[in-house]
Amino acid sequence: MASLNLNWIRDRFPALSQTVNGLPVTFFDGPGGTQVPQSVIDAIADYLTTSNANTHGAFATSARTDELLVAAREAIADFLGCDGDEVVFGANMTTLTFALSRAIGRELQPGDEIVVTRLDHDANVTPWSVLEEQGVVIRVVDINVEDCTLDMADLERQINNRTRLVAVGYASNAVGSINDVAKVIQLARAVGAMVFVDAVHYAPHLPIDVRTLDCDFLACSAYKFFGPHVGVLYGKRQHLTRLRPYKVRPASDESPSRWESGTQNHEGLAGVVAAIDYLADLGRSVLPDAYSRRAALVAAMQAIQDYERSLFEQLLPQLLQISGLTVYGITDPDRFAWRTPTAAIRFAGQSPERLAHMLGDRGIFTWNGHFYALNLTERLGVESSGGLLRIGLAHYNTLEEVHRLLNALDEITSPSAAVL
Repeated sequence: MASLNLNWIRDRFPALSQTVNGLPVTFFDGPGGTQVPQSVIDAIADYLTTSNANTHGAFATSARTDELLVAAREAIADFLGCDGDEVVFGANMTTLTFALSRAIGRELQPGDEIVVTRLDHDANVTPWSVLEEQGVVIRVVDINVEDCTLDMADLERQINNRTRLVAVGYASNAVGSINDVAKVIQLARAVGAMVFVDAVHYAPHLPIDVRTLDCDFLACSAYKFFGPHVGVLYGKRQHLTRLRPYKVRPASDESPSRWESGTQNHEGLAGVVAAIDYLADLGRSVLPDAYSRRAALVAAMQAIQDYERSLFEQLLPQLLQISGLTVYGITDPDRFAWRTPTAAIRFAGQSPERLAHMLGDRGIFTWNGHFYALNLTERLGVESSGGLLRIGLAHYNTLEEVHRLLNALDEITSPSAAVL
C-alpha cells in the first residue's frame, strides 16, 4: 500500500493556511474537533443553496433532502461496517447517549447494574449514572494510574449477573489509551449484558468494523473525523426496533428515524457525506483497486493509523527528554498499538492553561483542562491544578510541525524562560 501524500491532503484543508502573529498555524487540537476539507464546506453550502427544506414534502428540494438522509446513512454504514438502517443521527454523541440511556432505562429494575469507567469522557458516564434515580446501581471500573489504562482485573470484578450494560470507551480522548473492547464485550456477553462503545476519539485514527466487534451500540461524532457537528449512533437492528425511544407523537415509528428527535441538521449531513467521500478518495489514493467505498475507507484508515504512529514515534521520545515534563499514558513504543497519537502532559511549575496560551501565541493550538474526562483527571490528582495539556495529532499534521512543537516546548520550559 502506498504512503499518504501530505501535499494532496493538506491542499484540501483550507484552515491549514492560517497564520497567528505572523506564524503558520499548527492544529494539534484534533481530539476536540478536526479541521474539514474544502469539499465538506462546499457540500454544506450547496445543500443550503439548492436543497434546503424539511423532509417528506411534495416538492423538489424536500425530495432531495430525503435522498440526502438515505445517502448519509449509507455513507456512515460504509464507515462503520454496518447497514444504513442501523445508523442514527443527532446533535452530538452526548445527546444521542442520553436518548439511548433513557430508552434502556425503561427496561431496567431497581438493583440492575450498569458498569462505567474512570477512563471515559463524561458523555459515557453521566447519561448512565442518572439512572441511579430509578434504583439502578452504577459500578465504576478503575484505571492503572501508571499508564492510564483500564484495570481489566477490576472490570472482571465489577461485571456480574446483575450487569445489564457495560459502557466503555474505544480510546481515551484525554490520554489516548485504547481499550481492549473485544475483551470487554466477551466479559459482558458471558453475563448477558449489552455493550455501549464510545468511539468518538477512536474514529479519526483507526478503522472500525462493528460487525466484527459485535458491540450492541457504538457512538462517534463527525466533527472528530473531518466533518461538521453531527453525532452518529450505531445500534444493532434488533435493539433499535425493540427499545422504545422517547419521542413526540407525530414522529415516525419506523427505525431508525424514530430515534432522531426533531428536524435533523440536514446541511451537516451533507457535510458528513462529503467527509466520508474525502476519506474514500484518500483510501483510493493509497489502494487504487479498492473495490468498494467500504474497502477504500478501510484502506484510508489503515494508512492514517500507520502515518500517525510514525509521527507519534518521533514526538513522544522527545517529550520524555524534556526535564520537568510528565507524560500521562502509555509511553512504551512496543505498546503504541494500544494508544492513539494523543499525548497528555504537565510541566512542573507551569499550569496547562498557561502552556496552552504560550503555544497558542506561537501558532500551535493545543487543549488544556479535563476534556470532560473528569473522572480521569480527578483520579490522576491533577483536576484541582488545571488538568492536563493535550497534544493531538491528525493525519494532516507533518513532521515539521512536530519539530515546531518540540522546539517551542524547549523554549517555553527552559530555565531562562522560567526566570522571565
